[in-house]
Amino acid sequence: MGLIKIFSGEAILAFTLKEKLEEASINVVIRDNNQANVLPSIQTSKPVELFIQEIDYGKANPVIEDFRLSI
Repeated sequence: MGLIKIFSGEAILAFTLKEKLEEASINVVIRDNNQANVLPSIQTSKPVELFIQEIDYGKANPVIEDFRLSI
């Protein structure tokens, strides 16, 4: 079993979805490729990605759908 990407977008939305999933006892892996701390002169904002275990997808899908409908 592996990780599947369930979200890619703005950090505020990613962290909101992460909180909702964790409330449902689903572990979330965050991938944030923002290099602003390393290269402060570069102001490119890359999307934050959320991943979950494949086996948790069935449990997470209703939470994800509710979140998508609310934005």
